[in-house]
Amino acid sequence: MQRSELHVTEKLLPVELTDSFNARLDDIEAFLEQADASFAFDRLIQELRSTVIPNLQRFPRIGRPYLDQAPQSAEALTQLAALPAGAPDALREYLHSDYLILYTVTKDPEIVYLLSIRHHRQLTFDFALLWSSGPSSQKQ
Repeated sequence: MQRSELHVTEKLLPVELTDSFNARLDDIEAFLEQADASFAFDRLIQELRSTVIPNLQRFPRIGRPYLDQAPQSAEALTQLAALPAGAPDALREYLHSDYLILYTVTKDPEIVYLLSIRHHRQLTFDFALLWSSGPSSQKQ
């Protein structure tokens, strides 16, 4: 077989933004406006479109499992315990520039759900809120 006959088909997974992800983008926009850095929000949106989403479409498990760094606070442990069975194990985090993105990949069908995003200077994730608008609430 010659190289010209080699045909590689690449399956790209759909990436969906949850309501909580969009709400966190609004928070980041306000945060950056307060810091007089609105240009950084425009750059973030461009990088999400050009880098982050294409990476997750091609390599959905590129981010490390969220629980690789076990939460230490009682509050975080309580929030994780309140999630549906198996949900905490499905959480992954993707670092991009100054941002930490929390996402999950469903199995049937395979879809990447962007759950939350935080600038490294913002506070922690609100698990109860993000899961209520996460993958299970996106199904119709």
